[in-house]
Amino acid sequence: MCGFTYADAGVDIDKKGSSVESIIRLLSFRRKGSFRALAIEGHFAGGVEFGNHVLVLSTDGVGTKLLIAKEMNKWDTVGIDCIAMNVDDVLCIGAEPVAFVDYIAVPEIDDNVIKQVAIGLNKGAELANVSIIGGETAIMKDVVNELDLSGTALGIVEKTKIITGSEIKIGDKIIGFPSSGLHSNGYTLVRKLLEKNGIDYHAVPDGCEKKIGEILLEPTRIYVPDILPLLQKFRIHGLAHITGGGLRNLIRLQPEMEFRIDKPLPVPRIFGYIQQLGNITAEEMYQTFNMGMGFCIIANPEDAKEIVNETDGEIVGEVRKGAGVVMVPQKIKYTKY
Repeated sequence: MCGFTYADAGVDIDKKGSSVESIIRLLSFRRKGSFRALAIEGHFAGGVEFGNHVLVLSTDGVGTKLLIAKEMNKWDTVGIDCIAMNVDDVLCIGAEPVAFVDYIAVPEIDDNVIKQVAIGLNKGAELANVSIIGGETAIMKDVVNELDLSGTALGIVEKTKIITGSEIKIGDKIIGFPSSGLHSNGYTLVRKLLEKNGIDYHAVPDGCEKKIGEILLEPTRIYVPDILPLLQKFRIHGLAHITGGGLRNLIRLQPEMEFRIDKPLPVPRIFGYIQQLGNITAEEMYQTFNMGMGFCIIANPEDAKEIVNETDGEIVGEVRKGAGVVMVPQKIKYTKY
C-alpha cells in the first residue's frame, strides 16, 4: 500500500518549487544606484547593501497551524511561531535579527483572539531580541475565512560576514540542533490524517502525556540566542533552517556538494505517530517535516567539536564530494530542493 503524501493532502512541494522559480524569473528588476540587492536568490533571506553592512529581510507565515489553534481555542503561542519562522531564516545568512512587522488578516475582529496572538508575538520578540515596530490588521470578510498571521523580519550583518554557503568545503561537519516539535510546517498533512482517521485534537496519543492538539501547538524554537554567539566566535560556513522541504533545505546552501547524514538526531515520538497514522514513507517524512532537527550549522571539524561542546547541537554528518542530501540510516537521497 502506497503511503499518504503531502501532495495527497493538497501541498505539492515540487509544483510549488516550479511556481516560485517562475516568480523569481519575472521579478527581474533591480534598483539602480546605491542600496543594491545581493544576488542570493533562492536563499533563506534576501539582502540589500547598506554602506559596510547588509540589511536582511525575510517574510513568512504560520500556515495552517492556525486552524489547530482555533480548534484548541489556544492562540497565545502562534505569535512565537510567526517570529521564529522569520528570524531563524534571517539568521541563515549570518545576520542578527533586529526588527519585525506583523500582518494579521481576519474575516472579523475577535478582541480576545487578537490579544492572545499579540501576547505570543511579544514573547517571540523577547526570545529573539527584536523590536516589533509596526504591523497591519486587515478585516477582509470577502477574502479570508479564518485568521491568517504572517510577518517580516529585518536583520543586519557586516558585508564581510555574510554567510551564503559558498565557503562550505568537503570534510566540513554538519551540526544538527534539536527542534521543539513540528515547528510550523507540514500541518496540512497532519490535519488531513487526523480528519481521515476520525481523531479529535483533544485525544491523547498512546505513550504521550499531552493532547494531540497541545503537542502540535508547541511553538517553533527560536534559534537566535543559541546561534548568534557562535557567529561571533567561529567562521561558520553554512546555516540552514529545516522547515518546508525538510532535509532538502541543505541543498540550498551548496547544490554541488553532498550533505551526508549518518548520525541523525533522535526523532520525537510525534513524528512516528504521524508516520504510522498515514503509512508514510521515510522519504516523504524527511522531506516534509524536520524530524527532530530544526536547524543546521556547517563548520570545519575543529570548530564543530567546540560548537557541540558549547551547545545542544550534535554532529550528524559531513560534507562529501557529490550532490544532494543522503540520509544513510534510511537509505534516502534527495537531489534537488
